Amino acid sequence: MARNDTRPVIRLKSTANTGFTYVTRKNRRTTPDRMVLRKYDPVVRAHVDFREER
Repeated sequence: MARNDTRPVIRLKSTANTGFTYVTRKNRRTTPDRMVLRKYDPVVRAHVDFREER
C-alpha cells in the first residue's frame, strides 16, 4: 500500500537557531497551517519552540 499526501513527513526546526531538527508526520486536513511544537533542544539543553519548515 502506497503512502499518500494526507499525512506528509515534515521537519520541525528549532527556533533557537541551533540547526537541530525533529522529523514527524502531520494530518494536513486537521492542521493545514504550519505546526509549532515546544520540544527539547539538546544543543541549548532547554525546551524551545520548533516550527515546521517546508
